[in-house]
Amino acid sequence: MDHGTVGSAQSGRLLVEVREEGSSAVVTPAGELDHHTADLLREPLDDLLDKGFSRLVVDCSRLEFCDSTGLNVLLGARLKAEAAGGGVHLAGMQPVVARVFEITGAEAVFTVHDSVEAALADGAG
Repeated sequence: MDHGTVGSAQSGRLLVEVREEGSSAVVTPAGELDHHTADLLREPLDDLLDKGFSRLVVDCSRLEFCDSTGLNVLLGARLKAEAAGGGVHLAGMQPVVARVFEITGAEAVFTVHDSVEAALADGAG
């Protein structure tokens, strides 16, 4: 059941798509998440949380790079989502991005799924 893209933002190196899936929102960043592009992800995450979506699924399958600034955006969204009784779930991480989470220990504070479908199914139960 595809609800379509409800929003997107793009710079030269990052495209962010947002869609609603029931009580969850799926955010798909594609490209490079770094100091120069982090606001393109931060703003839709904050908007979704402000709209009452406390369960966010970030589809990392098209994310090619993530530096500490990008990681901080995700950590900040996680804190806000958890304060609202929800959480941020990561799905489909590429090895190069997963490595950043392993090195920093951030993987321990996120729920990580193999796919968006698995992340959505986890929230349905």
